[in-house]
Amino acid sequence: MSARPPHTSPAAPAKGFQAEAAPGAGTHPARGGQASITVLAVAAFVIVTTEFLMVGLLPALARDLGVSVSAAGQLVTLFAVVVMLCGPVLTALLAHIERKRLFLGVLVLFAASNALAAMAPNLWTLAIARVIPALALPVFWGTASDTAAQLAGPQRAGRAVSRVYLGISGAMLFGIPLGTLAGDAIGWRGAFWLLAALSLLVAVLLQIAMPTMARTATRVPFAEQARILRNPAFAGNALLSVAVFTAMFTGYTYLAEVLEQVAGIAPGHVGWWLMGFGAVGLAGNWLGGLWVDRRPLAATAAFSALLAVGMVASVVLAPWTAGLAAALAVWGVANTALYPVCQIRVMKSAPQAQALAGTINVSAANAGIALGAVLGGAAIPLWGVGSVAFAGAAVALLAVVAVPWVARLGRLGRRTGG
Repeated sequence: MSARPPHTSPAAPAKGFQAEAAPGAGTHPARGGQASITVLAVAAFVIVTTEFLMVGLLPALARDLGVSVSAAGQLVTLFAVVVMLCGPVLTALLAHIERKRLFLGVLVLFAASNALAAMAPNLWTLAIARVIPALALPVFWGTASDTAAQLAGPQRAGRAVSRVYLGISGAMLFGIPLGTLAGDAIGWRGAFWLLAALSLLVAVLLQIAMPTMARTATRVPFAEQARILRNPAFAGNALLSVAVFTAMFTGYTYLAEVLEQVAGIAPGHVGWWLMGFGAVGLAGNWLGGLWVDRRPLAATAAFSALLAVGMVASVVLAPWTAGLAAALAVWGVANTALYPVCQIRVMKSAPQAQALAGTINVSAANAGIALGAVLGGAAIPLWGVGSVAFAGAAVALLAVVAVPWVARLGRLGRRTGG
């Protein structure tokens, strides 16, 4: 299957998602469809862990390579910038490739890049190891979201995409924390070796569980797919994702450092706190998937406001263990909920080209991730580690204020047929 060109596909079904004829597609997904969605969620777990494990390993990695935490944090920026710049074009160019084959290629690339990261002798080699998966990540997210929606059928599309996004919750609950603990026990290089092996294991599972998907025989030109960029509602929703992810990653990029330096958590215990952060995120993923099908913009505003509260409270209440735990819970719920909320919201705004829309949202999100890492990295030397929470909260509130503007763009698009 490929991203569908605008103005050539049938009208969008209920809840803004289209479903083409595919194995498992329909109102109730067949067993093959359910298994495929589950494997995609597991693949998402590996991919998100690869992307964000750097957050938990930053302090140890910086010490080992002899660089500052702010400098090491720019590896997060590099990853995000590559995703942002290359994602839409690569997804459009590769959209004609059969999905199972495409996902297998992505997982093999992730295995190779994690192995290279484990062997990196310096920051520059590690940077190269981060560029490789950054090229593949947006292709996965754009096509995985679209594939899950097609497999589940129009009535369950939002829940199916949210189910794939359970991989994010799983990464925050187990992947990143356990990777951080592994980094403390066997070194950050050992953590990347484990990820390389896990990537290959998931590739085997995907080969076994996922059926071959129907695909189009021709490549749809990128310019034709990119007509969705003329839709003001789509553009507004994508820009909103930039703001939301900037807010999220101004603080989250440096969360391990905040826990060590502001809250006084021992380095060996940081992984357990990150695990708790991910555990409450399961509730956020469920709430995001539940509410986004009804009122996607309202859900964005609500969770962005909650994010601001949780981030600020985590620094203010850092001296008290119970207060810190409660604040991180609020932060974790909002942080994880905003992943599926933003992805589904943007896909709903362009039902005629959802694979490309989903990937553009991934690029928008990574623009925010890059901006957030830069903003947080700039704030630390000026005002201290705790300032990243206040800077992130300020951007989150700007996102809340922008929601009515995006809603007006949506009404304008409906009136003009855009």
